[in-house]
Amino acid sequence: MPTVGVCDLKDGDFLLDVRENDEWTSGHAGGALHIPISEFVARYGELTEAAPQDGRVHVICRSGGRSAQVTMYLVQQGVDAVNVDGGMQAWESAGRPIVTDDGQPGHVL
Repeated sequence: MPTVGVCDLKDGDFLLDVRENDEWTSGHAGGALHIPISEFVARYGELTEAAPQDGRVHVICRSGGRSAQVTMYLVQQGVDAVNVDGGMQAWESAGRPIVTDDGQPGHVL
């Protein structure tokens, strides 16, 4: 399973958040693409349109379990994808910014 730590992520890295809507609404990384795991296969085309052509997809959820499933699926599809170890909990612990849709400070649900 290809994995990276939150500390390895740079500004501008493409981030795919696969948490459910209530988790996303509570707070997320700014600039992330949100496709809940429960809708992922049906909305796969949104990812292929948004992801950089020759870039890596960094997949994140709350703790790393759901994102690991999506990462494995993407790797099987030939996508350069990695799981973000520890998910949004590690993101928050590292002091990375978490925002709501209206740009206000958020939190991990």
